[in-house]
Amino acid sequence: MLKKTLLALLILAAGFAVVVALQPSDFRVSRSAKMAAPPETVFAQVNDFHQWQAWSPWAKLDPNAQFSYSGPASGPGAIFRWAGNNEVGEGAMTILESKPGERILIQLDFLKPMAGTSTAEFTFRPEAGQTSVTWSMFGKNNFIAKAMGLFMNCDEMIGGQFEKGLAQMKSVVEAAPK
Repeated sequence: MLKKTLLALLILAAGFAVVVALQPSDFRVSRSAKMAAPPETVFAQVNDFHQWQAWSPWAKLDPNAQFSYSGPASGPGAIFRWAGNNEVGEGAMTILESKPGERILIQLDFLKPMAGTSTAEFTFRPEAGQTSVTWSMFGKNNFIAKAMGLFMNCDEMIGGQFEKGLAQMKSVVEAAPK
């Protein structure tokens, strides 16, 4: 009986491992919003990490989080580090590429609650007197991330935060003096 139980558990574990291994290796989460502001105004909110506290959805999740900045004030090489509660985690962002009014590429290095590296991208496109802003995050899923994806909808979780952040950014840029 014990051998049968162990064999059944082994088969279940192997089956689970196969299902996890067959999950997509790449992930991408994207959300967009239109803002009544020129691309340069919206771009400035993202290109300077000091501005993020006004609109980032994670800035409000832990009022006691610790933040630090290094490198240039904005643009390529600017670094933002954070350490907070379990909802905020710990990590760093580094601006890799910055094309004024068009695109910003950011490397995300997560330390806690789970280590990993991803890329964030913001694109800005003028559209009928407004700016269409797209916030994306993409990268590779390791085995643990693939397994978590079976039980959690990461697109909805992260995408929901992106939607909140874009709505808050819209409020900030549309309230700015013209």
